[in-house]
This record gives sequence, structure tokens and C-alpha cells, in this order.
Amino acid sequence: MTNFSSPKRTQKRQFRVVGYALALSFSLLTSAQSQTSPEAGVTQKGNGKPNVIWVVMEDVSPDLAFNGNVAIKTPNLDALAASGTVFTNTFSTSPVCSPSRSAFFTGMYQTSIGAHHHRSHTDDNFQLPSHVRMATEFMRDAGYFTLLMGPKQKTDFNFSPRVAAFDATDGEEEIVSGSYHHGDPNMSLLTKPAWLEYKKHHSDKPFFAEINYSEAHRQFVKDDDNPVDRSLVTIPSYYPDHPVTREVWSQYLETVQQLDYRIGHLIEELKAQDALDNTVIFIFGDHGRAMLRAKQWLYDSGTKVPMVVVGLPNVPVGEDDRLVSLIDVLPTTLALAGIPIPQYIEGRNMLAAKGKSRQYVFAQRDRLGATDDRIRAIRSKQYKYIFNYYPNLPYTNFSTYKKLQYPTLTLMEVMHVNHQLSPLQDKWFNDTRPAQELYDVVNDPEETVNLAYDANFKSVVAKMHQELMNWQQTTSDQGQYIEDPRIAERLDKSEKIRFEKEMQSRGLSSSTSNEAYLAWWKKELGLAE
Repeated sequence: MTNFSSPKRTQKRQFRVVGYALALSFSLLTSAQSQTSPEAGVTQKGNGKPNVIWVVMEDVSPDLAFNGNVAIKTPNLDALAASGTVFTNTFSTSPVCSPSRSAFFTGMYQTSIGAHHHRSHTDDNFQLPSHVRMATEFMRDAGYFTLLMGPKQKTDFNFSPRVAAFDATDGEEEIVSGSYHHGDPNMSLLTKPAWLEYKKHHSDKPFFAEINYSEAHRQFVKDDDNPVDRSLVTIPSYYPDHPVTREVWSQYLETVQQLDYRIGHLIEELKAQDALDNTVIFIFGDHGRAMLRAKQWLYDSGTKVPMVVVGLPNVPVGEDDRLVSLIDVLPTTLALAGIPIPQYIEGRNMLAAKGKSRQYVFAQRDRLGATDDRIRAIRSKQYKYIFNYYPNLPYTNFSTYKKLQYPTLTLMEVMHVNHQLSPLQDKWFNDTRPAQELYDVVNDPEETVNLAYDANFKSVVAKMHQELMNWQQTTSDQGQYIEDPRIAERLDKSEKIRFEKEMQSRGLSSSTSNEAYLAWWKKELGLAE
């Protein structure tokens, strides 16, 4: 793990709080003269189409102060939440980047468009079905100028766009730490190429911008200016409450704190440029936190994400507990812009009448890198049902990414051998897993008690299973088809090379024992004896 630092920072960083000025800016939006947009089900301002910004936070669960987490300080996201609508039941369609992003950028399930295997189409010119369009194609045709902004301009589509995805993009910063970007916290995004291009040549148009923040993607970094009180961190029961676990979780929360600071800086920049006028901002995670049993898995820890929307005209400030899928962001954006929503779109307008709300959300996991699998999930407000197509596989099916990035995995492997885990924690090392899982997510939010084989829940299992099968059939789930074995072979080979190379860079090898690897992790975390 790396301590956060910036060569441009000359004094201690204090939390940047947008607060009352932000609330006032957005309250002015809803009081402006407006006209009805029948497609949106809301109103638009009379001075034209609204600007739309998607702020996408990588690998973030709802572990924020406004959601009740007492260990973390997120004043800027708290202020945004207090100024907008918090969708408290928002879920990604996949617990990993490329399938999730392919889905919400098209309004289609990744299983419908052949983008369900993580990064399987990075260099084979695979394209979307001919009738499927990207968000920016709709917005561009409606007169918008489209921008991809941020220190790391991540699209991570599992397809090759037929046309340019954005009209203007920034150049990525060279300063990196660990796997992803952790550069200057005061970096200005509105002095970079994309925004300057818009202001100089296209300011007569409304803009659509996607701004990506990659901080919470592994590796985590310490926030020495505002350290998290380790004693306040809540460790889920399926992890051992061990110094390694507690330190990893604390550094995750500290990384999110730094993400919060950057978002506050962005809002100040937008305000200074009068870019908040007639602007709707969607702020959401692309999937859940980068932790064991979270990212890459279909439990809520891997799929439930924060979602705040600010600047919605004539929509009351507060919480909305309806079920929302990230594929709903695109049709909602189209509706706000007055663009008709094509019938093929599988997402729904989040702002439609409550009678049109979702009864279920769905999620998928297939092969991730060299890790083969196929899992599907359906969730209502009360229950989560998971169907494992390969129950013969263990939960610990080897993953290069997790082995390189998750200290808790190596910790638990050592504790498992030494019989130091609780029965619940030790389940992770079973040779197989159940074909079906059912959890009462209201009474068991950590999803630890499998009710699928409880006779009292037989009817619930039957209902959820049938609904899941219906969804797969209706959406033509392409996970049913055998993947070209050459793709898997290529990824298997590249993942093996990557693992060996990275372990060597750490002074280790692919055959290093778990005990020695754990000692290395403790040193990295500052826990070495």
C-alpha cells in the first residue's frame, strides 16, 4: 500500500466542503421557469436542454457517511446527497468493470449484447449488435457535445465502438500509484483539453460529460491528513477481525475520503465556470468495493452501489427506495434531454411514475480473466436468489487479480490451514458451493444464511428461480453459448505471465508460500512486527 502524497501539495489538505453554496446552486435549478417534457415525466428549464454529467466512481459500495458509516468522512458527497435525490436501492448489472460499463453505457444487459465475459473483446474488434447505440451517440444526435474527463479516462467497454465514443477527451496523467490513479488532489479538470475544446468551440451546445474517478480501485492509499479511526471500522462477519483485515478496510475508507475531496474540487470548478446552471449530475459507483466476496461476486457487496442525482427539475430532495439498475441511467438521461427512448432499451426511466418501478434487478458473472464461471442473480427488496451454474467450482477458484491485490485472501488462506476461522468464514474454502442460494437481505444484509434449501422458503425459491429463467430467456442471455476457446486460452496465458511478473517485482515468486506472502503483505500495510 502507498501513502498518499502529491508534489504539488505544500500544506496539509483539509476537507473541501461544498455545502450550502452547492445546495443553493441546485435549488435555483428547480425554481427556474420550466416547460414540461412528456418523455421525461419531469420538467426541463425553459432555456434549453439540460447539461448532463455522469460522475462514475470505481469500486465503491454505499460505504459513505450519509449512508450511516460513522468511520468515514465524506462531507462533499454528503452535501450532494442533501441537495439531491439518493436512490438507496441501486445495483450494477455486474460486479466487475467492463461488463458493467458496457451495460450502463448502452442501456442493455451485457448478457444481451455479448459483453458478459470480462475484457474478452479488448483486441478482436467485437462490435455491438447493429441496432444498439452508445449513450453518446444519442446525445450527439440531439445536439450535445460529449466529453470524457478525469485523470483516468476509463471507458472499459467490452466492445469496439463503431464511431468515436466521445467528441473530446483529456490526456491521462502520468502520475500513478499502484494499480490506478492517485495523483494531485487539486487537479483541475476544467483546464484540460476536453473542457477547453468545449468552451472554445462548442459552448453554444449543451454538454454531456462522463467523469471517472479511479481512486477506490486497488491499490488503496492512506489518507494521512484525515486518518480513519481503526476502532470505528465495522468488519463484516464473513471476514476475520484481524489487524490485516482492519487495516485494509481502513485504507479503503481513507481512499474513498480522498475521492470525496476530489469530487468537492470538481463541484467548485463547475460552479466557478457557471457550469452548474441547468445541469443534472448523476453520481454512482460502477460496481461494489474491491474486497473479497464483493467485487467479482453477486452479493450486495459486489453489486449494490451509491447513487445520488442532483439538479433534477421538479423532483423532491430526499431518498427514493425503488429498485434501480445502472442500465436505467441511460434511458433516464435520454428522457431528461427530451430524446425518445428506443423500445429495444432494457433499462428504464428512473423518474417514471412509481407504478412503473422495477420488481427485480438482475446481475451476472461469467469468466473474469482466466477464472471461468457462470453465475446469475435476481434481487427483490426482500430476497436475493443466486444460481451457480458450476457448483463444482470452489469460491476460491484462482484469480490473478485477487491474489495480487487482496491481502485478506492470503490471510484467510493461512488461517484456514491453521483452523483459525469461524465456521462462517471457513465456508469460503469449501471444495464446492451450493447450486442455489437465497438470502433474506432485509434480515440478513450480509447474506450469510442460505435459505435455498429451507422447506419454509420453497415457494420463494421457485418464484425467484422462474423469474430469473424468464429474464434470461427474454433478454437472450448469451452466457448459454460456449465461448471461443481461443479467447480463454489467450487470457489464461496472459494472466499467468502477469502473475509471475508481478510477484517477481515484489521479490517473490508464483510458488511463494502463503505464510511468506502474508509476511510481505503485513510489511506493505505497515503491520510488520
